[in-house]
This record gives sequence, structure tokens and C-alpha cells, in this order.
Amino acid sequence: RRWWKGRGRSRRLLPLRVTFPAPPDRACALFLPWGLWCPFLPAMSVSEMFVTLNNSLSADQDIREEIRKVVQSLEQTAREILTVLQGVHQGNGFKDIPKKCLKAREHFSTVRTQLASLKTKFPIEQYYRFHEHWRFVLQRLVFLAAFLVYLESETLVTREATTEILGIEADRERGFHLDIEDYLSGILTLASELSRLAVNSVTAGDYSRPLRISTFINELDSGFRLLNLKNDSLRKRYDGLKYDVKKIEEVVYDLSIRGLSKEAATVVGGDE
Repeated sequence: RRWWKGRGRSRRLLPLRVTFPAPPDRACALFLPWGLWCPFLPAMSVSEMFVTLNNSLSADQDIREEIRKVVQSLEQTAREILTVLQGVHQGNGFKDIPKKCLKAREHFSTVRTQLASLKTKFPIEQYYRFHEHWRFVLQRLVFLAAFLVYLESETLVTREATTEILGIEADRERGFHLDIEDYLSGILTLASELSRLAVNSVTAGDYSRPLRISTFINELDSGFRLLNLKNDSLRKRYDGLKYDVKKIEEVVYDLSIRGLSKEAATVVGGDE
């Protein structure tokens, strides 16, 4: 209730007074001057407060240490897969592509086991809190999965197919998932690897492969142009795709001026 007090110039409006039911324990409540009460915890000393903070930090560090151990094993497995797949750049590597892909598939079963272990090391709702620990190795694994699928079928692996290879989720709501930016970063790394493959395929005498790689990379570049990328790390990595496209175009141009592109086109047509 509010009411006026006094008359004339001395008349003034008294402040509104709000009252609440008394707290259950009056000893554990703070009464404010305008009638409100606010519960508070018992007084804590400075040393006790910092002990509590230290316990929280220690628990967080323990989680991060467990994550680092699993990530280190993932990085080792990723290096083993890369070693297997990069064998295609060697002289007789193109003849052994099916065997190398099969061996890489076996290593990906280890990756699925390691990622399943990683899921148990932290609360799943805190995915992005610890995301930086496995972000780069996950991007590397996406690249390896994409390179594997390209060598098998010369197609672009989808995000859903990548999650099946890695044994994780595509949907964010379902737990440990593959972030879209991590997927795109891995695909951009694939473009760099294919530009190298185009050069080495010419050295190995496979003149038709650079033409197919050029078509694939141009389609990939067209797809990325549809994305509204901001000025961040992904945008900078996309800028590198332009150089990969240019490098492959130079390879195709060298084949054309030597008359090897027509020969390659004839071979491709005969295979079809």
C-alpha cells in the first residue's frame, strides 16, 4: 500500500513496502531494509573458497588429460592410415589401390574404437568445451575418409557416410558428432592431396586420371562457392582451394599441348 503523508509543500509519498513470508530459517537469511529477505550460504573463509576452486580446476584438468591420451592414440592411428594411403603416390601405387584401401579400412575400425572411448571421457553436453582437443585430428580423419572413398569410387564422401566410417553421429542432438566446419576442413585438405595425385599420376604414365581429378575439383570448387563463408579459418583454407584448382589446370594444360589429353580421352572412352 502507498499513501500520502502531510499537507501542502510538506506532503510526500511514502515508499511502497513489500513483505514476503518469513524464511524457514531466519538464521540463514539476509533481511534487506525494504522488507525483502534473501537466503545465503554460511560464511566461507578465503582459504576454503580457494580450496573449492582448486578442486574444480583439478577435476577439469583430469578430464583434459584423459582426453589428451585418447587423442594421442587417434593421431597415431591417423598417421598409420595416411602412410598406407600415400603409397598411391609411388611408382606402382596405382596398381595396388584396392589393397591399400582395404588395409586403410581395417585401421578405421581402430579409429571407431578410440572415438568410442573418447566419448566416455567427458560429459556429452560439454562437447564444445573440449572440442579444441580433438578438432584437428578429427579434421585429419575426415580427410583420410574422404581420400579413401575417392580412391575407391572417385566420388565425394558425404557427411553422413563419414560419420559411419568414424562411428560417430551426424546429428548434434545425438551426442558426439561431426561438426560441419570440421567436415568441410577435411574436404579442403582432400583437394590439396588430389592436386598432388594429379602430378604423380602423370609421372606414372596415367594421363586420364588428371582429367578426372580436374572435373572433380572444379565441381568441388563450385560447391564451396555456394557457401556463405565468413572471414575465419575455414574461409582462409578455402582460399587455398583456388591454388589447387590452378595447379591441376596447369597439369591438364601440359597434357593438352603435348597431345596426351586426347590420348587419355580416347582411353577413357574405350573403357566406358
